[in-house]
Amino acid sequence: MEFADLRRRLRDFADERDWNRFHTPKNLAMALVGEVGELVEIFQWLTPEQSRAVMADPRTAEQVRHELADVLAYLVRLADVLGVDLLAASEEKLRLNEAKYPVELARGRADKYDQLPSEGA
Repeated sequence: MEFADLRRRLRDFADERDWNRFHTPKNLAMALVGEVGELVEIFQWLTPEQSRAVMADPRTAEQVRHELADVLAYLVRLADVLGVDLLAASEEKLRLNEAKYPVELARGRADKYDQLPSEGA
């Protein structure tokens, strides 16, 4: 499925159920946060090693896939309602992050951009 097809199918899904009156930006953002919380819950008490292996268990893998799909669906729906081109916004944000996190300063570091060593240091 192409991205535009997903957006259209989600829009049609809401239209067919007369849910657009509920799909306000506020409600969609809150639903998105709720779904992210359900995804986080799967990983909450796992060690880093266990979290890397989470897809090895078929039942847990299914939960992860479903929660990720819910997160994506609400994100795409929110962007559609707001008229945001997610791919264009992602390209723009990636360019900004590339400038804020130059490879030569950020490689292997988890520091926020304003905590990175300055160039030439």
